[in-house]
Amino acid sequence: MGSTTEIAISPTDASLDDFDWRVSMAQVASDGPFSSFAAIDRTLLVLEGNGLDLSVADQPITRIDRDTIHSFPGDQPTSATLVDGPILDLNVMSRRGTITQDVQRIKLTGRQDFMISAQTILVVEQGALEVVAPTPSMVLGERDAIIVDPSTPSLTLIAGEKTQLIVIQFR
Repeated sequence: MGSTTEIAISPTDASLDDFDWRVSMAQVASDGPFSSFAAIDRTLLVLEGNGLDLSVADQPITRIDRDTIHSFPGDQPTSATLVDGPILDLNVMSRRGTITQDVQRIKLTGRQDFMISAQTILVVEQGALEVVAPTPSMVLGERDAIIVDPSTPSLTLIAGEKTQLIVIQFR
């Protein structure tokens, strides 16, 4: 079906059988089934391509495109049919009953203070983002990510005009 790149996993020494949470990107080139993950909640976003039709157990088929964020149980039989060609997706997973996840897309422009209240991963979906505080300045480009521990109360960010960010929080 495709290839997957792990962005982050917790704890850092976890495997696919015992993680608390995991974030990955996948190139999906053909229709097919999803891997099953017992007691895992999943959230899926399409980053590139025309989307997919997701079939989860006995639920109605859901179209996931560039504007959709869709959550579903990772332990239900799931398969996908590509809409029109390959896609790149972002997959967020958390262990049900242990960790909850919140995934949002936000548009940023200019300088902003971004408050941190939980384990947070910021993924630049479009554009570029400069992180200027509290760390030494760093620039993140498209598909770059930063993991922020809740001990950091805030980040100062500078975004270009067309910066779109995916904010993932684990509690």
